[in-house]
Amino acid sequence: MNQEHKKWIWISIGLSTFFLIGLLYFTFDESTLIALKNLSPFIILLALTIHVIALIFWALRIKVMAYSLGYRVGLFHCINLVFANLFLAAITPSQAGGEPVRVHELYRANVKLGDATAIVIMERVLDGVIFGLGGAITLFLLGTAWKEVNLPPLVNTVIYLTWAVVTIGVVLFALSVRNPLILKRLMRTISGFMTKKWEMARVERFMEKVDREVDNFHFSLGKFIGMGKFGLFLGLIFTAIFWFLEFIIASILLVGLGQDPYFLESIVSQLIIAIIMMIPLTPGGAGVAEISISSIYGLFISTSVIGVFVLLWRMILYYFNIGIGLISGLIIVRREVESERGNQQLDKPQ
Repeated sequence: MNQEHKKWIWISIGLSTFFLIGLLYFTFDESTLIALKNLSPFIILLALTIHVIALIFWALRIKVMAYSLGYRVGLFHCINLVFANLFLAAITPSQAGGEPVRVHELYRANVKLGDATAIVIMERVLDGVIFGLGGAITLFLLGTAWKEVNLPPLVNTVIYLTWAVVTIGVVLFALSVRNPLILKRLMRTISGFMTKKWEMARVERFMEKVDREVDNFHFSLGKFIGMGKFGLFLGLIFTAIFWFLEFIIASILLVGLGQDPYFLESIVSQLIIAIIMMIPLTPGGAGVAEISISSIYGLFISTSVIGVFVLLWRMILYYFNIGIGLISGLIIVRREVESERGNQQLDKPQ
């Protein structure tokens, strides 16, 4: 771990801890103590187990997508790369630090760099597709049981707005598959709006980078459409399972704290939170996650358990990720050191 990583991890953990302490301070009362007294360790263990199983499905997604392109990557290697990616994802804005780790580890498993990049890019695409479909299905189910759920108007507005944004993104993706120029023009328009005050030379370099990323995206898509359709299909299935398992963790914790599970409301709420977390505001979404979760869930669960609920949720989906990410990262570092030593031994004159 270099100095830059140490700085970001302290900032990330510091922000998260600060907001969690503040949240607990303002929501802790006698009802909180009762909820904690009734909280079974089995519930926490169950939630943690489901999280680990979800991560294994993430690893399976990578494995089948790599296999569809002609590569055999071991399941343990995929699991370790997923775990290792969690650490950098937890300390970088938009969780972007995890992508280079996954690309590197696939490359170390003898996957060509271009194909490794294609796999990682398509992972993000599959996430977007599931968010769009998941939002549509959940909103439909909420609509058929509207009298029972009684969501506040503000929640309804945020839910529909978020789903609309994701759906528009998926539609634009579908259009860009047939015509790459559509995506390039859209990205150039958005980039032009964001770079109005930049110098012309800087703007040109940025636009070239945008075009290059769009070309990389279409290269990745072409790889899977050409020879990896089955892997893409299985990847979509595993993506759906991964996010479903991740999203039901909140409902399990709510039941453990004596609340109703709010399955549908919880899934939609976490779709919103997941999208907010993609916005590059703070490393690992620290602070942003705590505020988002408490604000959204505070609309339909007891205020007394908000602080404890957010703490448990972040312990499982954030602090645990940092811990196993560090362990897996050390395994990778040890492997790299041993590999380097082996290369040095081979280079020595006999």
